[in-house]
Amino acid sequence: MSHTLNDAQLNYTVTEKEFLAIIFALEKFRAYLIGSHVVVYTDHSALKHLLSKKDAKPRLVRWILLEQEFDCEFRDKKGSENLVADHLSRIVCSRESDKSLNAFLMSNCL
Repeated sequence: MSHTLNDAQLNYTVTEKEFLAIIFALEKFRAYLIGSHVVVYTDHSALKHLLSKKDAKPRLVRWILLEQEFDCEFRDKKGSENLVADHLSRIVCSRESDKSLNAFLMSNCL
């Protein structure tokens, strides 16, 4: 799954972009996730604060309401412990074919 940010989304804060990714995944896989317990591992602990914020922007309130339709649990996982994401971010491209594979992995796996 991949998603390109539009011009407005490029201006979101890092926390908002992280939450947007979660919301996008929940919407995309809604049919598979409804009725299931969903655990979201993140190294971005500010998301927990964002979910409990009372004076949030209307966009964030809309996202929080959408997230509440699911049985979601957010767990912190240090970036150093997330070996898959760490490995993908450190792939070195030596040939042109490797560069296209790297672009494919980065756009579809993260």
